[in-house]
Amino acid sequence: MNHDRQTQNERLDGFRSYLNFLARVQLDPRLRSKLDESDVVQQTLLQAHRSMDQFRGSTSEEMAAWLRQILARNLAHTTRDFGRDKRDIQRERSLEASLSESSARLEGWLAADQSSPSQRFERNERLVVAADAVLSLPEAQRDAIVMHYWQSASLAEIAEHTGKTPAAVAGLLHRGLRKLRNFLKELE
Repeated sequence: MNHDRQTQNERLDGFRSYLNFLARVQLDPRLRSKLDESDVVQQTLLQAHRSMDQFRGSTSEEMAAWLRQILARNLAHTTRDFGRDKRDIQRERSLEASLSESSARLEGWLAADQSSPSQRFERNERLVVAADAVLSLPEAQRDAIVMHYWQSASLAEIAEHTGKTPAAVAGLLHRGLRKLRNFLKELE
């Protein structure tokens, strides 16, 4: 493998956790028993690798946006295939917008307005670290945090979805946020 191709592979692989996080946030919970989000991410990275010559950007932000578009298409196709519904372009576009919104929420959660190239690079690195941190939480805490902070679900909605009481969900959120803060502090 030549050096350029290896560098491209490493660059794409650097977004794996970020894409896993976004896929987890957007994947319909009813499909989780049939499909793992890492499969959709692997397909996304494979497609990106194959079409790297079509990528017109130069920054990590542009690459993240390009990968989100590919991920949105793959999630839409997967959802369609499992649902056997006719393809609906509106649904595909709303999924793309939803992925962008989830990404924006993750960015907003980490930091505010930064404009220099080095600050943008640092923010993108922190996005990947934050996605890793969320994915490292125990499943119940991870699901509660994703549903509450990225899918805007209320405690009652999360409780209904998980079969737990609202107080138990509040505890999951509290413990999960504490673990996230500790994890991110250790990296500073």
